[in-house]
Amino acid sequence: KPGEQKPPKEPPSLQCMHLAVVACGDRLEETLIMLKSAVLFSSRRLCFHIFAEDSLKPEFETKLKEWPSSYTKKFEFNIYPITFSVGNAQEWKKLFKPCAAQRLFLPVILKDVDSLLYVDTDVLFLRPIDDIWQLLREFNSTQLAAMAPEHEMPKIGWYSRFARHPFYGSAGLNSGVMLMNLTRIRRARFKNSLIPGGLTWEEMLYPLYQKYKNYITWGDQDLLNIIFYFNPECLYVFPCQWNYRPDHCMYGSNCRGAEDEGVSILHGNRGVYHDDKQPTFKALYEVIRDFPFEDNLFQSLYYPLQSRFLDTVHTLCGRIPQVFLKQIEKTMKKVYENRVIVYLGANHKY
Repeated sequence: KPGEQKPPKEPPSLQCMHLAVVACGDRLEETLIMLKSAVLFSSRRLCFHIFAEDSLKPEFETKLKEWPSSYTKKFEFNIYPITFSVGNAQEWKKLFKPCAAQRLFLPVILKDVDSLLYVDTDVLFLRPIDDIWQLLREFNSTQLAAMAPEHEMPKIGWYSRFARHPFYGSAGLNSGVMLMNLTRIRRARFKNSLIPGGLTWEEMLYPLYQKYKNYITWGDQDLLNIIFYFNPECLYVFPCQWNYRPDHCMYGSNCRGAEDEGVSILHGNRGVYHDDKQPTFKALYEVIRDFPFEDNLFQSLYYPLQSRFLDTVHTLCGRIPQVFLKQIEKTMKKVYENRVIVYLGANHKY
């Protein structure tokens, strides 16, 4: 109405950073540890979108509400059932890992969310989500999603050697950490191998799957590679320290960004948190899992990590502990500085 005032916009500091994850089967604990790592270090408010099988919903609700209030006040969460808006739900459900294809439908389901960070359950944040969230501002006018390469060296990468379908760039993409501008994805028309004109995201998913289903090995990740092969201008590629996997150190260190800056987001794929093949990754997972929320971060997280890493120096990943510790140390210092400033601010009237 004329003259009616619009409600003021939320200042950026109060706006939510949206984080989505899909959890099925035995992934409850892994998902909770991932969310814990997000809450431990981030400074801005978080909105969690958890897509889970019905049987997991009550456990998620109970566990998240048990966290201390100093942490629960930093986030809100919604739990959604697993749903697929187009095609055959059973087919989608069985594609690669249980329910993983759900991530392809996030732009369609979360209609009111502008931007979103999707991560696999086996991801750990070693620095604030605020920092990867900033990368949304670096998108140019055509970019609508960001992922890291599947490999740094195409000659030993999986896609460059074995893929039987189109894939992005020279080494393909890993979709375990995916930053998305959902508004742009919903508006865009994507070039494809099906029809000469562009298709919307939702229109494209099922026909694309039907066309390539006999050639894809890694499920929804392969579909994303196919989509961005035809639409490379839509993708922002972020460096390997934002999606650091065993591949980056088990054949010798090959992620330059992590050597320079430290690992920002750890992705323990291949089940490495739960076996003894990569003890460095397992140590990080277990120390974050066992960290008592209200304890001192240096005493109960950083120092235990340092001593656990001493037992891993016989492995290729264990030879470069500074790569895993650099960002954590930086982040902890920042957390403490912020707390001291807040404390001083509360006790001084200027």
